Amino acid sequence: MAPRRYTVNCSILLTDLPLLQRPQAARDAGFDSVEFWWPFAAAVPGDAEVDAFIGAIDDAGVQLTGLNFAAGDMPAGDRGLLSDPTRSHEFVDNVAVAVGIGERLGTTAFNALYGNRLEGVAPEVQDELGAENLARAGRAAARIGAVVLVEPVSGAPAYPLKLAADAVSVIDRVRDRYDVDALRLLADLYHLRVNGDDIDAVIDRYADRVGHVQIADAPGRGEPGTGSLDLDALLGRLDRAGYTGYVGLEYKPTRANTFDWLPRDRRAAGAGAS
Repeated sequence: MAPRRYTVNCSILLTDLPLLQRPQAARDAGFDSVEFWWPFAAAVPGDAEVDAFIGAIDDAGVQLTGLNFAAGDMPAGDRGLLSDPTRSHEFVDNVAVAVGIGERLGTTAFNALYGNRLEGVAPEVQDELGAENLARAGRAAARIGAVVLVEPVSGAPAYPLKLAADAVSVIDRVRDRYDVDALRLLADLYHLRVNGDDIDAVIDRYADRVGHVQIADAPGRGEPGTGSLDLDALLGRLDRAGYTGYVGLEYKPTRANTFDWLPRDRRAAGAGAS
């Protein structure tokens, strides 16, 4: 079995440092891959901001494995723009920027948060718009050999995709209606557990639909070992089901040495045993 490949989410980890210093900090900790939520305040940042971000990745010598499309003001509760009729234009404009960054850095996965349900807007209207925009994003990503990820999320009551089946239903709608087959499931094991999904059954049913995996322990969303979620067993099940992609470390650090649960010789992609 191939060694497991980890990637550090630098939007939730290493946040004591300025954003552009985090790729180097991940490298210094022994990792060679990172991922980010959308790292800019605007959906369409200036060229200098984009160049500085790309330079930070290149200078650190790490691979940017994943990047979120712009999702609005996350701390304020936004969880995506693509199904909001008043803001989907921001998502459309953002797709070209995000995929352009990915093309320069060899990024192969883009997470498209679906967006909250909105008062006064019929769910069917949001779903039609969401499918259209996901198809647009999927075509753009496929052009550079990448995929778009659709993620069930917890902790956001108005977010409609709670279970893996919800996300797969959206993926199937885009494939069947728009003939776009570049969408995959983002299986965040923490979100799935908190939302009450049967993760073993999800893996057994949807392993071939998974484009990326993220982990945090539950409850609490801390490091592996801080809760009761058997992440080793679940990742082993994914391995046996044929998943060979990255495992994103998307947890909230609870201690200064937040990576001490993972031996240093297993942190770089392809290093050590799984």
